[in-house]
Amino acid sequence: MTLSSSSRSEPSIRVAVSTVIVALRRHPDTGAPALWMPLVRRVAEPFEGLWALPGGWVQPDEGLEASAAARLRETTNVQPRYLEQLYAFGDVDRSPNRVVSIVYWALVHQDEASSVPEDWNVRWFLADEHPPLAFDHDRIVEYALWRLRNKMSYSRIAQAFLGDRFTLAELRGVYEAVLGRALDPANFRRQVEKTDAILPTDETTSGDRHRPARLYRSNPDLAYADNGPLQQGKKPKNR
Repeated sequence: MTLSSSSRSEPSIRVAVSTVIVALRRHPDTGAPALWMPLVRRVAEPFEGLWALPGGWVQPDEGLEASAAARLRETTNVQPRYLEQLYAFGDVDRSPNRVVSIVYWALVHQDEASSVPEDWNVRWFLADEHPPLAFDHDRIVEYALWRLRNKMSYSRIAQAFLGDRFTLAELRGVYEAVLGRALDPANFRRQVEKTDAILPTDETTSGDRHRPARLYRSNPDLAYADNGPLQQGKKPKNR
């Protein structure tokens, strides 16, 4: 017997957004820059009490990026300057109810990270040492960190972690934290100065025991990453 279209049971699929927020903060043991991310404790089933990525439902009147930005403001108070769509996760068994998650990542510098309220249900964790997460968020975080480490070799994405002015040592610290290995300072300087990704300023550091270091800024004509033809005509989110 063939069911008519009116009697056939149609699957119900909901669309959500989640965001992997990554910031550079000091490691509690070594003091060196390390990757951290804020997580949100779930207050309802499924997975009540477990930590998860910040996110929520896409509202009917919102675009995907607008929805991701709105859910970030609501859950963590973060308003990042760098927000990029990462991937779509839609395995049938990833949630008790069929949910497709459009995942973004937000790379934030220290000033933006300081807006996250740390309390009983929002907390910062080392990106590589976080507790087990709800749903398939462990897999999402693993993928996000893999993508970030790969992008370091062909984009200017490292600068998204820094403020308006930074030293070459601070920029090198970003690369070392993301890649998980030390870099030769002289070779790093030569490689960076060959590019047009950063521009020297007439300013130097002051107020510390070390010799003043020149400050650099991001090239305002270049975006942190080339996101393809859909981004053409948009102004870079750089400073």
